[in-house]
Amino acid sequence: MHVIDPQGHTRRAFLRRSGALAMAGSAMPFASILSVMGEAAAQNASDYKALVCVFLGGGCDYANTVVTYDQASHARYAAIRSRRGTGGIAIARRALAATQLDPAEALPAGRQYALHPSMTAMKAMFDAGTLAVQLNVGPLIVPLNRSLYEHSNKTLYPVPSNLFSHNDQQSTWQSSSPEGAIVGWGGKIADVMLNNNAGSLFTCISVAGNAVFLSGTSALQYQVATAGAVKVESASGTGSVFGSETVRQAMAQLTQKRSAHTLEDEYVKVMQRAVNAEGQVNGAIGTSFTFGASGDYPDTGLHRQLGMVARLIRGRTSLGARRQVFFVSLGGFDLHDNLIARQGPLLQQLSQAISDFHTKMLPADVAGKVTTFTASDFGRTLSSNGDGTDHGWGGHHFIAGGAVKGGAIYGAPPPVSVENKSGLEGYDGHVGQGRLIPTTSVDQYGATMGKWFGLNDAQLLEILPNLSNFGAGGIDIGGVSHSYARDVGFMKPA
Repeated sequence: MHVIDPQGHTRRAFLRRSGALAMAGSAMPFASILSVMGEAAAQNASDYKALVCVFLGGGCDYANTVVTYDQASHARYAAIRSRRGTGGIAIARRALAATQLDPAEALPAGRQYALHPSMTAMKAMFDAGTLAVQLNVGPLIVPLNRSLYEHSNKTLYPVPSNLFSHNDQQSTWQSSSPEGAIVGWGGKIADVMLNNNAGSLFTCISVAGNAVFLSGTSALQYQVATAGAVKVESASGTGSVFGSETVRQAMAQLTQKRSAHTLEDEYVKVMQRAVNAEGQVNGAIGTSFTFGASGDYPDTGLHRQLGMVARLIRGRTSLGARRQVFFVSLGGFDLHDNLIARQGPLLQQLSQAISDFHTKMLPADVAGKVTTFTASDFGRTLSSNGDGTDHGWGGHHFIAGGAVKGGAIYGAPPPVSVENKSGLEGYDGHVGQGRLIPTTSVDQYGATMGKWFGLNDAQLLEILPNLSNFGAGGIDIGGVSHSYARDVGFMKPA
């Protein structure tokens, strides 16, 4: 387990928790618990770069998102996902023709893929070279196949804790630790880059509520709404708190009056920073994009979140930011039922929103400086439970932006198999029902983007605690050797 040294962070942790208690007791917004940032970091940057995590809440079904397309594989997929008397949950091969992917480098053994039919906008990005597909990525501590997964020696062959659990695997994706983690790898990347930002408060920004991904040891996440900065109600010149003007005035006095008491005065400073941050953000983001039937973009939750990210990036100079990490989310992917009807609209929203963000919303001068990537709780089973799929492990994900080596599919094509007898085709690639054992770890996925962001190898090994277990040799899965390079290769040189 990656543990923070309590002696090194006592004051910071105390201030963070005291702010949280104040929020719980007096209905303060999250902005009021922002603590001191600006500790020395190890990297200097003269340009601008941003990472944007799009988290697909609920566990995105991998097999109907990036669909195996070659004749032989699709036939196996369709047989596994069908059920007697109905079409099951397989997507017909003819429906995939318009979204078939034609990578610059062909995949081994004639394997081919297509995107879900609703993902035409992402297909266009792939063809334009600004989107890549990473096959079968997920949490790993060490490389595993099924034999090693089932091995009794969990010291040599550890498995991520509480696999197939929503909360634990969301946390593991974001922090390398199960539920209860307080530091994420996005926040730790930001820790290293804080000194590049005159406004270090705006290094980690979430438009989707609290996310451990953005919490570092020095960097804390700043939360905004899709309409702008969260208002600090008790500091407002008008209005009420809990329906009372008297309460508002009392809270304003308590939270903004300087004090000789060290803790009280520190709290006041934090509150004043929150008030100042509100003004800075709302001054920087400028005019909003328009959404809806008569607007420039569809009125979806993800469009609005990415629209706010684009506005914050547009205002980066006034925010004093050269390195930023953002978090947005799209929920609804826990589809044990009604997969065919419900996944399509979600993937269409994802596809169109990421395309609009990169091709229309972002300023032209940062086209190659913003990288967006997807993550999710887990992939899902290849087998059908009747009308949907159950919790899995590895899944397929996307990386988008001008710095991506797009038009390519990275990673090893997983077997299309639910075989549970050793020696049968595909047995070593899953742990039952087609729950994929990842062949690319989250640590490798994050390290590839972290390197582009400006981190060196030593920093990446510190930030991603399992990365040291990858990069040497490989592992045999179903007679095929899989390598585990620390840099997966989907980013252009920094």
